[in-house]
Amino acid sequence: QVQVVESGGGLVQAGGSLRLSCTVSGLTFDAYTMAWFRQGPGKERERVSCIRPAGSTTYADSVKGRFTISRDNSKNTVFLQMNSLKPDETAMYYCAVTYGANCYRAGPDWPYWGQGTQVTVSS
Repeated sequence: QVQVVESGGGLVQAGGSLRLSCTVSGLTFDAYTMAWFRQGPGKERERVSCIRPAGSTTYADSVKGRFTISRDNSKNTVFLQMNSLKPDETAMYYCAVTYGANCYRAGPDWPYWGQGTQVTVSS
């Protein structure tokens, strides 16, 4: 049974930083592509960042230069370092897992999701 557990969300002031973590169990972690998605109030879900098994990454244009995704295969964990946070980035942040190396799969093609971790950025 695959489990995906996020942590690290919280309340931060605009301009602040948070580091999200996502730990996965029940699969061969280093064979999977990992991504962070977010969904804010009244907004559609969007892909924030993605990291492939070999370590290459993608970022949404809105977060380039401020967010960094990384993975520690020895700990089955992916991280999202978020700097210079903005109030409109208040959202539930979700970790998702898919097999292979395609970061651009549609939502239904990511078979494993965590429960989400709330990030609130105050102005």
